[in-house]
Amino acid sequence: MVEYKLTSSNTDETMEIGRQLAKFLMAGDVVAFWGDLGSGKTYFIKGICEGLKIEDDVTSPTFTIMNIYEGDLSVYHFDFYRIDMKVDVYGLGYEEYFYGNGICLIEWANRIESFLPDERIEIHIDNSVFESSDDERHIVIRMIGQDVENRSKSDSEAILGKLIQKERRIYLDSP
Repeated sequence: MVEYKLTSSNTDETMEIGRQLAKFLMAGDVVAFWGDLGSGKTYFIKGICEGLKIEDDVTSPTFTIMNIYEGDLSVYHFDFYRIDMKVDVYGLGYEEYFYGNGICLIEWANRIESFLPDERIEIHIDNSVFESSDDERHIVIRMIGQDVENRSKSDSEAILGKLIQKERRIYLDSP
């Protein structure tokens, strides 16, 4: 596993991290998001979609479970907040998307963790660690699985490292 830790001080910076990460994504990638309500998962996803040239209005599919966007690649945006049972996940035909040729962006991944592929990118967002501001977020990006880890070593540091130069308040620490 390769891990990157960043701090975002507002939603614009969170979206910028998403736009930069989009440069790293390839067909077949699964990006799984962890975070409480209001932590910034949807803003991060909006940034990714902007980076992938999605022109649609990106909203969280809380009631529809999935939105499909077309841009440079097909993007399948899932929100599993309202999923209660494994049978609901099976009923979606999740494998077609998780193991397909588009990019899957999954909010509330913790609710379906056992269904996630071994190769994935995890985004953990926590906005409760900062007492000084409701807008600051601690973001951990984890590259999990051999293929994505190998790709991350060559590409992601160059891509994410640009955030240090572009946004003064975003910091990158990698082990």
